Amino acid sequence: MPKLAVYDMTNSKVGEIELGAEIFDVEMNEGLVHQAVVMQMASWRLGTHSTKTRGLVRGGGRKPWRQKGTGRARAGTRRSPLWRGGGTVFGPHPRSYAFRMPRKQRRLALKCVLTDKVKSDNLIVLDDLKFDAPKTKKFVEFQKSFGVDNCKALFITKEQAENVTLSANNLRNAKTITALELNVYDILNCEKIFLTKDAVAKIEEVYV
Repeated sequence: MPKLAVYDMTNSKVGEIELGAEIFDVEMNEGLVHQAVVMQMASWRLGTHSTKTRGLVRGGGRKPWRQKGTGRARAGTRRSPLWRGGGTVFGPHPRSYAFRMPRKQRRLALKCVLTDKVKSDNLIVLDDLKFDAPKTKKFVEFQKSFGVDNCKALFITKEQAENVTLSANNLRNAKTITALELNVYDILNCEKIFLTKDAVAKIEEVYV
């Protein structure tokens, strides 16, 4: 089992914690991680692009000219896809790009990226993370004590901590989520991860 030091908010070591090997010490599967990221990003696509078919284009109710005797090709509507201003054939229409992966695969991808953060010494366990009031200045001081004020960091708590979230909202390089909101993209999109002891226990309870 991986063993990490536990720090308080002033970057002082206050103890140690053993992380569950079934979550924080698994074999990396890069293909599965890539698929999980693609799935997450695909769900964000709006899919609002749209084109008009010949039935949606305005006009075209009258036959342009009679069927025979003009020497021209027969035509039934000015809104044919062959004509300028006509409809579009096989054009894009509103759709959802979202797709799903099996739950076991999603969880394994999550375990892979957590393991990678542990092995690269980019996962820090905190004894607790809380503020008496929402103060961005105090949050920045907390970041500076760990030397992460100039890099992207993800802060994970067991439950929604309003003062922590409000304190970090105005910072571009800080993001706060709960243990149940854990996802592959956010973990890969940051350099350091801060987990509270309660959040570690929650993750091991939910994602085993």
